[in-house]
Amino acid sequence: ISMNETIKNILERRAIRAYKPEQISPDLLDEILNAGLYAPSGMGMQSPITVAVQDKETISELSRMNAAVMGVDADPFYGAPTLLVVFADSTRRTYVEDGSLCIGTMMLAAHSLGVASCWIHRAREVFSTDEGKAYMRKWGVDEKYTGVGFVILGYSARPAEAKPRREGRIIKA
Repeated sequence: ISMNETIKNILERRAIRAYKPEQISPDLLDEILNAGLYAPSGMGMQSPITVAVQDKETISELSRMNAAVMGVDADPFYGAPTLLVVFADSTRRTYVEDGSLCIGTMMLAAHSLGVASCWIHRAREVFSTDEGKAYMRKWGVDEKYTGVGFVILGYSARPAEAKPRREGRIIKA
C-alpha cells in the first residue's frame, strides 16, 4: 500500500530538541509562514499572527524569559536558529484553538520541507510580563493578542524516534 504524502508527513514528524546552528533559508521560512496563513480558524476569522525571529540576541532574550517562567536556567529553545511566536486575538472565543492549529500547520509544513521543529509552551506567560508586552509593542502586535505558543525551527542535530502510540485512544461509537 502506498501512503498519501500528507499522512506520511503527519506520521513521520517529530518534536526535535537538538539543533544545528545552520540557519534555514528565507525561502523555506516564507513557505512555512505562508502555510500557517492557511490553517483553519473559528468562523474563518484568521486571528493568529506569527512573528518570525532569527536575530540571535532576541532569541536569547526570549529564551531567558521563557526559562524564567519555569524557574530554570536551561535554553527552552534548544539552540534553534529560528523562533516563531504565534499570537491570537483573545477577543475571539476560539483564539487558543486558532493559534494551536496555526502552530500545528506550520510544524507539518516545516517537516515536509526537511526543517525540524518543536512546539514550545509558555508564550502566554512570557507575553503577559512588562518585558513581553514591550516586545509586542516593538513588533506592532496589539495588546488584545495573547501568546499561544512558540515554534522553534532549524535542522536536527540528532534523530528522534517515535514513542509507541498508547492504546485505547480511538473509540468508534
